[in-house]
Amino acid sequence: MSKVYLSAKLPDVTVKILKDAGLTVSAFDGEGLISHDELLKNVTDVDFLITPLSTKVDQEIIDAAPKLKLIANFGAGFNNIDTDYAKSKGIPVTNTPAVSTNAVAEVTVGLILALSHRVVEGDHKMRTTGFPGWAPLYFLGNEVAGKTLGIVGFGNIGRDVARKARALSMNVQYWQPHIVSDPETRSIGAKYVPFDELVKTSDFISINAPQTKDNHHQFNADVFKQMKPTASIVNVGRGPIVDEVALLAALKAGEVGGAALDVYENEPKLTPGFEELYHNVILTPHVGNATVEARDAMGSIVANNVTLVDGGQAAKFVVNP
Repeated sequence: MSKVYLSAKLPDVTVKILKDAGLTVSAFDGEGLISHDELLKNVTDVDFLITPLSTKVDQEIIDAAPKLKLIANFGAGFNNIDTDYAKSKGIPVTNTPAVSTNAVAEVTVGLILALSHRVVEGDHKMRTTGFPGWAPLYFLGNEVAGKTLGIVGFGNIGRDVARKARALSMNVQYWQPHIVSDPETRSIGAKYVPFDELVKTSDFISINAPQTKDNHHQFNADVFKQMKPTASIVNVGRGPIVDEVALLAALKAGEVGGAALDVYENEPKLTPGFEELYHNVILTPHVGNATVEARDAMGSIVANNVTLVDGGQAAKFVVNP
């Protein structure tokens, strides 16, 4: 009977699918994230590893699991896994694309609205000093209708953000390394612009791109200087795309109007100083796809991939073919 190890607590649907298929399932049940040493000890005799994107699966882990037939990553990203080394060992690595699209797009738009209407700042005020009462010019925010949203990364999530933003009467432009086909761009209601133009002309910039070797610190001090001083940046893509030290300096200098971060450069650690800027910064703990619906769908994908491979079939969503 094949053995499956879950390196994190996963939705009940995951375990049910695996056990219904007759697989032996064991899981990390400690507090917080599993340590490298703990993972190392638990993969020595497993056939399948299901792991979240917060857990590093490097060459040492892979070598410690000689029976390993599949690494199923619980997440759309997979930069936590040495996919090339896994491929050299004949081990497919899978991810869970698409199913978190709506959840992440909703969070993106929610953060834009919260920044515009100063929701988090207002909540802080009510919990601390209170407010003096309604007045015509008190605590003004801005409407998003008619404003320009620049989306960096126009995959499934970026496109869904565009659709939702268009429903809010925003003007939408995007940049990514390649241009989306013209009919699709028109149907979504977004236009392609060069990166520099997007940075200079957007009222909001939403980062919805995956992490690649080319976009580390794509948003740096020089880029922040080009932004409108009233513009806000929202990062729900990957933390290292943004130079957080430079962003913090730009916010303090008034070069950038606001920021909302759901992912972090040195996750889960926060760059010191951001926690002080409650008036124009929103910080959320990587909750982009943290919905019951999305996580259950992700759990079903990883479990079904395990059962496919255990039954001699090819896994779906292989990222290292």
